[in-house]
Amino acid sequence: MPGKVLSPYKQVPETKADLDWAELVTLDLSDYENPGGKERLAEQLKYAAQHVGFFYVKNFGISQEEVDRQFALGREFYELPLEEKLKYHNLEDLRQGEYNGYRPAGLRELGNGIVDATQVYNIPKWDGYHHREQPSVLQDHIGEIEAFSRKCHEQVVVKLLRIFAVILELPDEDQLVRDHQYNVIGEDHLRYMHYKARTPEENRLVGDLYSPGHTDLGSVTLLFRQPVAALQILNSKNEWKWVRPQDETITINICDALSALTAGYFKSSVHRVHAPPDDQAHIDRLGVLYFARPNNHVVLDPLKNSPLLQREGLTENEFTKLGQHLRMDEWVKVRQTQQQRRTNAPKIQGSKYEYKEKDLEIIPGLQAKIYN
Repeated sequence: MPGKVLSPYKQVPETKADLDWAELVTLDLSDYENPGGKERLAEQLKYAAQHVGFFYVKNFGISQEEVDRQFALGREFYELPLEEKLKYHNLEDLRQGEYNGYRPAGLRELGNGIVDATQVYNIPKWDGYHHREQPSVLQDHIGEIEAFSRKCHEQVVVKLLRIFAVILELPDEDQLVRDHQYNVIGEDHLRYMHYKARTPEENRLVGDLYSPGHTDLGSVTLLFRQPVAALQILNSKNEWKWVRPQDETITINICDALSALTAGYFKSSVHRVHAPPDDQAHIDRLGVLYFARPNNHVVLDPLKNSPLLQREGLTENEFTKLGQHLRMDEWVKVRQTQQQRRTNAPKIQGSKYEYKEKDLEIIPGLQAKIYN
C-alpha cells in the first residue's frame, strides 16, 4: 500500500526583528572537487574551527525539496496523538542512555515550576545494528528517510572530515573518514525536534531560554535551515549572538568528540536555544538535524599523527588527563545518562542556571558544563 501523500511543507517568514546576528563563515562545497578545493576550504575554515566551532555550508548536494520533505515528515509525526507517539518512548531506556525513539515534553522541570516544552524523535542510522519499529507515518517513507540520512553522511560529513584532516595535516585525508563509517556500528542519528511556543510569562520564568548554553557530544551536528530565530552561539569574545537562518545552507557545529580527538584544537561550539523574538514567539519551532559521531570502537584519545597538534603541544584532553581512554560508545552512554538523569530543577537568576554539582557529574572528575 502506498504511504500517505505528504502535503508540501512551507517554512514561516523570517523575523523582522533587529537581532545581533553572528558573523559566521560559509563554506561553498561546490569547490570541494576542484583542484586545490579542499585546501582552500580548509584555510577558510581554520579560524572558525579553532575559535568558534560554528559555520555554514552551501551547495552541499541535497536539494531543498529533499530537505522540505524531511520537515514535512517531522510535522506529520508531531501531529500524531500523544498516545501514539508514546508507543515509541521508553523512560527507563532513556535514563540508561538509550536516546533513539521518542522523548516527550515535560520530563524535566526547567525551573520555577516550568517544565520543558521540547519533543525529540531520533532515528538511528542504517548500520544494521539499530533495528527499531517506526510509526506508520514514517515507516511508509522509510526508504526516503534512509536515503536522506545517508546523504547527510556522504555529501556533508565525509567532505567535512576530509577538510578537517587537511587542517590537521594528517598524512591520510581519509583517516577521520575511516573512523566515521556509515555502515560500521555507531550512534549517528537523524532528529525531528519540536519546540512548543510558550507565553511571555513562562519564558521570563526560565530566563527566556529553552536550553541553556551547552555543547553537543559527537563530531559534528547538521542543523537544516530553520527560520524561527532561536539558536544562539557564544562567540570567541564570550558574547551571545543569534544565528541567522541563511537560505539553502546547513548550520554546522563542531562537538565534544572531535574536540577530544584534537586535544581541544577544534572548539566544541557553545550554543543555546533562546525564546524567539516577538514576531515569532507564537510559532512552534520544528527542526531537522543530523548528528554525526565516531564509530563506537574509536577511542577518544588525541590524534598522535597530526603534525599540527604536535607543533602546538596538544597531546591531552579532558579524558586522558583523568587517566580515561573512553571509546565513543562509552562516552555516549555516560554523557546521555547524565543528561537524562532525574535531577532537581536548577536555580535560575535571569538567564543564569545553577545546578547541583552531582547533577552535572558525567564520570568522577568530569562534569558537564553549563554556559551562562
